[in-house]
Amino acid sequence: MKTWCWLAVFLFVLIWSAIQPKDYFTWLLEVAPAVIALVLLGMTRKRFPLTQLTYVLILIHSVILMVGGHYTYAEVPLFDWLAEAMGWGRNNYDKLGHFAQGFIPAVVAREIIIRNRVVNSRYWLVFFVTCICLALSAFYELIEWWVALASGGSAEAFLGTQGYVWDTQSDMGLALLGAIMALLTLSRMHDRQLRKL
Repeated sequence: MKTWCWLAVFLFVLIWSAIQPKDYFTWLLEVAPAVIALVLLGMTRKRFPLTQLTYVLILIHSVILMVGGHYTYAEVPLFDWLAEAMGWGRNNYDKLGHFAQGFIPAVVAREIIIRNRVVNSRYWLVFFVTCICLALSAFYELIEWWVALASGGSAEAFLGTQGYVWDTQSDMGLALLGAIMALLTLSRMHDRQLRKL
């Protein structure tokens, strides 16, 4: 994907998400990681370019965050419809977000670890990538908790628990599943792209 195309999609979705979101505080919290990623990618593009796979996955994750920011994770219309069609008791868009929170960082972490020769063994690579994804997921859950404590009731849309008592644990479990799925399904493709860099 060309840089201009990546940037055009990112900015289009960002601008769309900022137009009359459900709640601007929630929008800011949800969109901030995508904007931070954009800045970091811009700063490192020349000296540490990533594979096309990694750039595409970061864009997908950014879109997931921006859509969740616009509607709030508990009210994304497509997942309201899916909840009815599948008989779910809740809107599960946040679960997609947490799966992506493991799936996409797994490829990013994998690329950084391989290119910096942090470990020599494929087994240690898998272990460290999985640990990094779990750590990121746990840290995000801590951020959600801190925001809830700092803002009181206005954090409910950001938390997105929808009354589910095991929300935090299932979020981290889905991030773990996402990391494992990324390693199982994308490692060969990723290796081919890494060899071309």
